[in-house]
Amino acid sequence: MPAEDTPGFELPLLLFAGFRALIDELHAELTRRGHPEVRPVHGFAMQAIGPAGATASEVGRRLGVSKQAAGKTVDRLVALGYVERADDPYDARRKLVRLTPLGLDMLSQSAEIFDRLRAGWVERLGAERVASLESSLRTVVPSAGFPVGVPGWFG
Repeated sequence: MPAEDTPGFELPLLLFAGFRALIDELHAELTRRGHPEVRPVHGFAMQAIGPAGATASEVGRRLGVSKQAAGKTVDRLVALGYVERADDPYDARRKLVRLTPLGLDMLSQSAEIFDRLRAGWVERLGAERVASLESSLRTVVPSAGFPVGVPGWFG
């Protein structure tokens, strides 16, 4: 079927399927590398926490979920050893959630794995097609940065 005859609903499904394929491959590799309990929502939450740390409320806002939902995710990440709660050095009333060395290791490994997965796409599609795909997506995606609020958006 010529591209102009492709039904419009296929585009979001193909984009989502590509996203899902990458995320599933990432998590299979993370499992092999010693991170078997990490789920996609955990990666989004750790990105929302960031290198400087964040409160549970900030994590919830960044993910687009309630403070309670963010708190449950943070609780799970604490139990797994990927984050810790600590006193905020600037405000004694606040607790910060910070990445632990294990959390930083998982994010570092994820970045490495994503580079390898992208290289696999380059091998299958060619460097020019992958670069064109990325450039095209940058053209149509809002420039507000990369969203980590996917869990809340699906909810």
